[in-house]
Amino acid sequence: MKRLNLDQLQTFAEVVDAGSFSAAAVRLDLSQPAVSLQVRQLEQRLNVRLIERVGKRLKPTSAGLTLLEHARRIDAAVEEAMQALSSHARGVAGEVAIGTGATACIHLLPPMLRAMRKRHPQLDIRVSTGNTDDVVAAVTENRLDIGLVTLPAAGRSLHVTPVLRDEFVAIAPANDNTWGDEVTPHTLAAAPMVAFESGSSTRLLIDDWFLQAGLRMRPVMALGSIEAIKEMVAAGLGYSIVPKMSVNAVHHRRGLRISTLTPELTRTLAIVVRQDKPLTPGLRKVLSALEGLGSVL
Repeated sequence: MKRLNLDQLQTFAEVVDAGSFSAAAVRLDLSQPAVSLQVRQLEQRLNVRLIERVGKRLKPTSAGLTLLEHARRIDAAVEEAMQALSSHARGVAGEVAIGTGATACIHLLPPMLRAMRKRHPQLDIRVSTGNTDDVVAAVTENRLDIGLVTLPAAGRSLHVTPVLRDEFVAIAPANDNTWGDEVTPHTLAAAPMVAFESGSSTRLLIDDWFLQAGLRMRPVMALGSIEAIKEMVAAGLGYSIVPKMSVNAVHHRRGLRISTLTPELTRTLAIVVRQDKPLTPGLRKVLSALEGLGSVL
């Protein structure tokens, strides 16, 4: 496929506008032979004659007029592209795709995303949710730029950076006065539990907490959403264990009573990025903001 040379195209347009090769050479700060050569090379590339002499002045041929119409649009497109790239060079534009769990998306990321949008309005940060395995797979396959996931998470091509530690708490209906401020695995094992669905990283951590006490949880229902679990508990349908970040805000713990767990149960959230991922200025800013989440909890 024949491709246009932008320098040759600009030279051709200048020759037509100036009316002569010598005048165009002065405008472009080139020698007249160099200007003539560029126009001749453009004609050879397109296999058409672009300029003809009428009296003492040069005029575009019919093919030349057609090319000039396209040249104006090409010049506008190039200018638009250069302006867009200059924004990237300043580190304030571009697109960054983040994958994380629903709990972090709802309860952890919004303040960070709001601050990033205020500082860098041309930086488009897109967030999608999924479990740890799905997010890690998407980062590995370069469908996502960054993952914020619950450990453990591993991949030979990934760089994993622990960011923050979040403890778990027990939740009960707000009007339930039978529990104290601390609850144990034995207390919960005897209660009707509303649990996370099997296979999730959160469920595996909670199951292991019970197993360390020689117990096994037998939930009355298993759900995939922390918000749904909280609603069920608030309605008096059971008890549960949830990440503390999901009940930190007053409006996120309405209808619930919060108790600490003994022994303590925690999880660690980490950033995962491909080791060979090119770190654009925009991506560096997002990584820095995510690393700063460690001071939130």
